[in-house]
Amino acid sequence: MSLHLGDTAPDFTQDSTMGPIEFHKWLGNHWAVLFSHPADYTPVCTTELGSVARLMEDFKRRDVKVLAVSVDPVTAHKEWIKDIDETQRTHVEFPILGDQDRKVSTLYDMIHPRQSDTLTVRSVFIIDPKKNDPHHPDLSGQYRARFR
Repeated sequence: MSLHLGDTAPDFTQDSTMGPIEFHKWLGNHWAVLFSHPADYTPVCTTELGSVARLMEDFKRRDVKVLAVSVDPVTAHKEWIKDIDETQRTHVEFPILGDQDRKVSTLYDMIHPRQSDTLTVRSVFIIDPKKNDPHHPDLSGQYRARFR
């Protein structure tokens, strides 16, 4: 399943480093950045998550929630966060989904085609909270993926 501009952002329930996330409920009336990374402990992913952690005050000022996802387990994410905090001199304050069952990765089409079925593609989704968009009455009451 591919997502396109204007599509409804799929809802899901998944465990995270901050407990279970019911996505639409967790999102509430906020914007969200949902992004994937291929694997814990890789140098590039570590610096990416560290950079996002340093930007959290800016995200909060703009009423944006941040959510990361990979197919690694939550237990690995929790240990990795310690490494990110130490090596990137920051504090990760956003949840990282454990997606071992690939539910979220599949819903958002994040699995790299013709590659490992455990390797998530670097994907970014900006999701808005609008519930009544007069330009898209068929999406009233839904969350929409704005772009990817």
